[in-house]
Amino acid sequence: MRYIKILCVLLLTFTATAGILFEVPRLPILNETIRVLYFHVPMWFTMIFLLLLSSVNAYRFISTKNIKYDLISYNYAHVGVYFGVLGILTGMVWANYTWGTFWTNDPKLNGSAIGLLIYFGYFILRNSIEDESKKAKVSSVYSVFAFSMLIPLIFILPRLTDSLHPGNGGNPGFNVYDLNSQLRIVFYPAVIGFICLGLWIADVKHKLLKITNKR
Repeated sequence: MRYIKILCVLLLTFTATAGILFEVPRLPILNETIRVLYFHVPMWFTMIFLLLLSSVNAYRFISTKNIKYDLISYNYAHVGVYFGVLGILTGMVWANYTWGTFWTNDPKLNGSAIGLLIYFGYFILRNSIEDESKKAKVSSVYSVFAFSMLIPLIFILPRLTDSLHPGNGGNPGFNVYDLNSQLRIVFYPAVIGFICLGLWIADVKHKLLKITNKR
């Protein structure tokens, strides 16, 4: 984790600095608000990555019945949902400036909200079961189901219908209208930096979770 922590600090320092100071494409409507891209979208990438790890470890528990994989799965889901909530909040701020409202009937927005609600259900279900063995079995199956539902909700369905988001519903993605790569030079490091941050937080929480369980 040492190298991940160092990489996280370096990349997020660069993201925060370059995200404010570097030039950005002067696109209609978006203008300076396009800088939110460096924070909003990487948070969603981090959420997806962490929830994928949660689902993988849930499957490993189902296969091995080793309780440690259930705890790891729960931990990644917990941190992943935090990043999902931050992704929605930053997206709402951006939407208010670009679309004139904090929330609109957009399939990607609605799909993201439904996906997070599914994971909220995961935590409610898990906390409602007292027996540790049964809790691990039920929540692991639910975790695999939740992730399999999340991907269509935020990646597939928005591409099949009208959507305001770039790259969905016939709208061009950033890679289409950003020919000078002004966004990429900050965006890619931001994605890696936030993923490293998510792994760092998950590692700290997992250590605390193991200490709590020993008590």
